[in-house]
Amino acid sequence: MTFLLYEGIEPVDLAAIGVMSMARRVIPGLSYETVSFDRAPVSLANGLEVLPSKSFDEVSKVDVLLVPGGPGWRAAANDARVLAFVRRVAADALVCSVCTGAMILAEAGVLDGLRATTKFEVVPPEPSPLDEMRQRYPAIRSEAALVVDNGRVVTGGGVTLCIDALLYLLEKRFGKQAVDEVARIMEYGAARAANSRRFASMAAVHE
Repeated sequence: MTFLLYEGIEPVDLAAIGVMSMARRVIPGLSYETVSFDRAPVSLANGLEVLPSKSFDEVSKVDVLLVPGGPGWRAAANDARVLAFVRRVAADALVCSVCTGAMILAEAGVLDGLRATTKFEVVPPEPSPLDEMRQRYPAIRSEAALVVDNGRVVTGGGVTLCIDALLYLLEKRFGKQAVDEVARIMEYGAARAANSRRFASMAAVHE
């Protein structure tokens, strides 16, 4: 998995990397890397700095691209370097966004004609990113969902639902038994089941 870094990512979205780290105990051979336009430290929304393992130019082949969210998504969605990288990688990789990372995919045109979800719970009067997606990108069929799977493009819901989205991706590739074990050792099985019930009417939307 290649994890896209940009200024202003919400640190909670790093839980997606935590899922991969834990999953390696059950599914040997899993690997992940972090990437930004250069190798300089990237400041997250709370000031925490993360050091990318590669620059955009050093990445040639990507299996899965993970695009996280956070308040920095607006600047990232207007950064030509980020958009060019996403478009280049999306031609061959499985692309997954979590939280407002979907807004970056939307700006890159990756979600045109597809269904998608993003963060929708906010503190008023903060605008809902899902509502903003509907207004700004009419070519996207926006859904309030846990996960929306379009085959080569997957979008996950907001904030801690990045954990569910990553478990979904792993189950898609490695099967339910292995991922149930990953959720167990993460002590996330009950939370995962609760989220599935919470989103029962809009759980995993498949295109």
